[in-house]
Amino acid sequence: MTLEEIKLRRLAGQHLLTPADTQTVVKDLCGVQAQFLSHALHGLSIRCTEVNTEGLVKSWTNRGTMHLFSVDDLPLFLHEGRTHFLRPVDTLESDAYISADRKAYFSDLIVDAVSQGIDEREALKVVCEKAGMTEGESQSLFDPWGGTIRALCEAGRICHRVQEKKAYQLCPAFEPMAEEPARIELARRYFTHFGPATVKDAAYFFATTQAKVKSLLKQLPVTETSLDGKSYFYIDYGLPIGDLPDCLFLAGFDQLMLGYEKTESLFLPKEHMRDIFNLAGIVRPTILVNGTVVGWWNLKNRKLKITLFSPADQKLIFDTASRLWSDLKQIEYL
Repeated sequence: MTLEEIKLRRLAGQHLLTPADTQTVVKDLCGVQAQFLSHALHGLSIRCTEVNTEGLVKSWTNRGTMHLFSVDDLPLFLHEGRTHFLRPVDTLESDAYISADRKAYFSDLIVDAVSQGIDEREALKVVCEKAGMTEGESQSLFDPWGGTIRALCEAGRICHRVQEKKAYQLCPAFEPMAEEPARIELARRYFTHFGPATVKDAAYFFATTQAKVKSLLKQLPVTETSLDGKSYFYIDYGLPIGDLPDCLFLAGFDQLMLGYEKTESLFLPKEHMRDIFNLAGIVRPTILVNGTVVGWWNLKNRKLKITLFSPADQKLIFDTASRLWSDLKQIEYL
């Protein structure tokens, strides 16, 4: 299989050639990373016929990071035996700030408040303060990177609402999937919609071992192909194959960039890896022209700033940006 054929299959599998409905997209992509909600919504907007956040939730899933996904997939992402990447403050056990009994008390208080419509983080903090939460205990219960809120999400009791301001909702009752069927289903989605991909790609994406990925491959109807001496695997369900898009504005933390091992990318010249995957863990929003990343973009207050590190058709980029954002005030090249 040629490089262009692999790129086309990945673009098609990730709904970047033919849009689909929101539920289909988030399920096929194993959720969409939502560390920054605006990036997640943009990633959906370039893949969906119309973005509809009804029936979506936010919580920690792949690699222990925040994702946007279908509420129907709670049993899948919160499956038994999953890797949590948790610190002591992110569990319901005792930690340096609070005992397990006190944590259990405030956990029930938080869930009860959410059930009554007191769903925003700061309002929940006030509820706990009135119930006797100390300043030290708050460092665990309301830790900015998780804390008891995460523990409750991990337990499937609450999840984040799909909005910028931190707020929560009760999870519907569900039964977590058993570990092996869940891992097989996630791998099936990955090799169908991210493939062709290598074993290392999948191991990175799921934060697991290459040995585990190889064991999953044996249980899937994968096809193997090769490029430059590397083996790539995919599930061929007749996904549409067309032409490489002239220009795409990919989201920050876009699955087309983030879905594969980060030391190299078929879409990104190796000498520019650090321009997109920076040392702070940020994955910048990129501009893809004819299947190759030529730079990155930033949009603020309707002003679009574009940084190019490769020659590109600026009129094509301008026309694409104008279609995406009809209210742009300014486009500036840096």
